[in-house]
Amino acid sequence: MAECDQELVAGSAQDMLRVVSALAGILERVAERNDAAAAAELELAAAPAMASASAFRATTKPGISVRAYVARIARFAGCSPACYVVAYIYLDRLLHRGGGRRRRFALAVDSYSVHRLLITTVLAAVKFMDDICYNNAYFAKVGGISLAEMNYLEVDFLFGVGFDLNVTPETFGDYCAVLQSEMLCAEAPPRQLQYCCLSDEEAAGAGCSSQQQLAA
Repeated sequence: MAECDQELVAGSAQDMLRVVSALAGILERVAERNDAAAAAELELAAAPAMASASAFRATTKPGISVRAYVARIARFAGCSPACYVVAYIYLDRLLHRGGGRRRRFALAVDSYSVHRLLITTVLAAVKFMDDICYNNAYFAKVGGISLAEMNYLEVDFLFGVGFDLNVTPETFGDYCAVLQSEMLCAEAPPRQLQYCCLSDEEAAGAGCSSQQQLAA
């Protein structure tokens, strides 16, 4: 595990591709399952329910896929693979510290929110991890949003996690293990799909209903 951590911190080009691909795979799967869960709940509802309000939720689904969006960020952000591990930690932290059932629903990772959650957590991770980084205006262009929106999302994120940006080596290692598991899933011969996130039973026990949260 320590060797894996050191490789990510060192940050070769190959490591970058593998980490970005693993993170995209996790987020794509969670977003798809949450989309399906939301659609099923909508069909069962007696009347159409309005989506929970959140700064991270777009009014329409972005035209770019999660995988292509993560690849775009990786291409232009100029940060190390470790930043994506920290961004993954921040995203999970934000979802679990939403403050109540209604807040967690508003922050569910789905096709409407995953892109804004990604660009915001990567921005925060780069600022925390790297000595030199691009400014918010640059990240706004990379993420395809306005500077005003990028600034607002950053502030909303910081309050959402209680300004808790510190990541211990143990936590970093735990999330590296999740990403490494996802890498092995992707590189293994095709067989029964394995989910590198919370099971339905675990999610229910965490009070997340049918909305899937990320997990280490």
